[in-house]
Amino acid sequence: MVALFTTIGFILAGYSVIANDSVQTLGTWIASNRERFKWWQLWIAASSVLIVTLVYGWYTGDGDISFGRLTKIPYIEPQWYHAMAPLALVALTRKGIPVSTSFLVLSAFAAQAVIGSMLLKSMLGYGLAAIVAYVLWLIISRIINEKNDISEKYKPFWRVFQWISTGFLWFTWLSHDIANIAVFLPRQIEAWQLVLIILFFVAGLANIFYSQGGKIQQIVLDKQSTKYVRSATLIDLTFALLLLYFKQMNNIPMSTTWVFVGLLCGRELALNTGITKKGNIKVIFPIVAKDFLKLIVGLIVSVAIVVAIHYGTDQNLTHDETSPATEDSVNYNASDEPPPITPPHTITD
Repeated sequence: MVALFTTIGFILAGYSVIANDSVQTLGTWIASNRERFKWWQLWIAASSVLIVTLVYGWYTGDGDISFGRLTKIPYIEPQWYHAMAPLALVALTRKGIPVSTSFLVLSAFAAQAVIGSMLLKSMLGYGLAAIVAYVLWLIISRIINEKNDISEKYKPFWRVFQWISTGFLWFTWLSHDIANIAVFLPRQIEAWQLVLIILFFVAGLANIFYSQGGKIQQIVLDKQSTKYVRSATLIDLTFALLLLYFKQMNNIPMSTTWVFVGLLCGRELALNTGITKKGNIKVIFPIVAKDFLKLIVGLIVSVAIVVAIHYGTDQNLTHDETSPATEDSVNYNASDEPPPITPPHTITD
């Protein structure tokens, strides 16, 4: 049964991470290249980076593809309730809700102390990304007008720069979020298992590119100028540097979704106070609030599922610890002879 739960959990988590989180790294790239390149050309490029990343991680990690992100989360044999987390993630992804796969999936296996650290780091990531993006795009908006696309003369340069920055971002993101799937697997896997994992990911990417990002892609398309190659490049490069910073901070996993949404929100606020002289907060606030509300909904669902899993696990542990003692006590009483009955003392005259 462990092998069955491992397979189910891995498939659900893999699908959820690809469908929900890939928009963070590939969303702007898809949006700005879908009219110039065929979907399968983008798919081959992204799959090439994926294969190199997984093979590199597996080789340098002695069979561990998590890039050291699971050092504080020891391997636990998956049970049926561990599959609840990625199953909920699939349902929320189908509704276009950006969910923290790191918090939802990893928290099902992690201790409470690690969960608190993950949540704190994720909230810090959202805030820092929003502040950095706001300041950076206030400066950028004074230099260039991102409401307009660049001329055809400079597009080849920005196109090459975008592909390089997206490749760097894709590698950085994979080295962080692959732990969300690897948590279902033993910490060391064989070469043939690595091949199966790669094939699974490549097939999932094919579906993402064929559907042009799926419903989650709307979060990117709602933002200004994300279909322009220059704007997409600046977003990808900023996101990659933020992820690299948090990756080097410590080995505690975090929600890259929160970082990405925070970046987009900070950018939108800057563009609407930087490009337009009078500002236009009333227009942009509903978009920012909607994205944040989706994050909160995903967080509430995540917390509910994680609490249910840990409660059920604690109940099982309590039952397992008490049951043997009770059974031994029953067996002991049944096997021993009853103590002799001492008649009451009588007082005789």
